[in-house]
Amino acid sequence: MKFFIQAGAILGLIGVGLGAFGAHALKNMLEATGRSATFETAVKYQFYHALALVLVGVLMQQFGSNPTTVKLLGWAGNSFLVGTLIFSGSLYILCFSGITWLGAITPIGGVAMIAGWALLFWAFL
Repeated sequence: MKFFIQAGAILGLIGVGLGAFGAHALKNMLEATGRSATFETAVKYQFYHALALVLVGVLMQQFGSNPTTVKLLGWAGNSFLVGTLIFSGSLYILCFSGITWLGAITPIGGVAMIAGWALLFWAFL
């Protein structure tokens, strides 16, 4: 419970920082390499899923008396966290390094994030 709230807060903190850094200090580099949209996508999805992690932590506290719901919420939170690290992380590395094969890893993170949303739905089905 607490872990997901903390993880969401850290991802949100880093997301805001990277977004500001990208919009100012990295703007010229990202535009020159044609990676501005890629960087923005990474920040956007990181921030969305930071909020999702906080939500999962709060819901786990709210519904802590239902072990099945808490278990599914835990899976959802782990999926959000792993998915965000893979999805946004691979896009950040792509932007900074230019290693294009990392684009092949990004969908794995996307699938994990989709799984997180499905598990969140399932937890309350």
